[in-house]
Amino acid sequence: MTDALNRLTPLGLMVLTLLDEGDMHPYEMIRLMRMRRDDRLVTITNGTVYHTVARLERAGLVAEVGVDREGNRPERTTYAVTDAGARAAADWVRRELPRVDRPAEFRVALAEAHNLDRGEVIDLLAARRTELEAARDALADGHRFARHKGVPDQYLLEVDRDEVMLAADLAWLDGLLARLADPDFAWGPDPEPSERYLAQRKAARL
Repeated sequence: MTDALNRLTPLGLMVLTLLDEGDMHPYEMIRLMRMRRDDRLVTITNGTVYHTVARLERAGLVAEVGVDREGNRPERTTYAVTDAGARAAADWVRRELPRVDRPAEFRVALAEAHNLDRGEVIDLLAARRTELEAARDALADGHRFARHKGVPDQYLLEVDRDEVMLAADLAWLDGLLARLADPDFAWGPDPEPSERYLAQRKAARL
């Protein structure tokens, strides 16, 4: 499992969580991800998705569950997520949520965090906050030292930006943690497929 987890890419994670919503073929996955604008987070092409599904199948994280053909269209293989795949997806999100050195992976993990328990997500994001605060303080110390040594501001523009971005990230995270702590803040997957989800699935099959 550790080896499979280490080789799981952000796109692979999104395929696994998509299949957790229901069995589907790669073409439907592509349509659905594009409809949901998941291409903001990962690169989605026919080649990358089909290749990713094949890798997930070899790793035992997804399994073929059927083949269908509609009219003159080519045969389409339908896949389902395996128990190992569901565990790997959850473990990937757990690993990436607290990390501050992989921003692209964090965005995907955040998008799929609703698949974990609320309390666990709060703990993981609190750990992330600790890391962000330490990074901000270290950067601020370095910035003050550079100014004390007389380094001209023109050479510190990137440091200045990083300091502002870290402060903004911490402020956003504090707000999110407060929202998650509120029991009125809805959390977790819908117990039943929503009308919006069913409409998306139907459109993706067209």
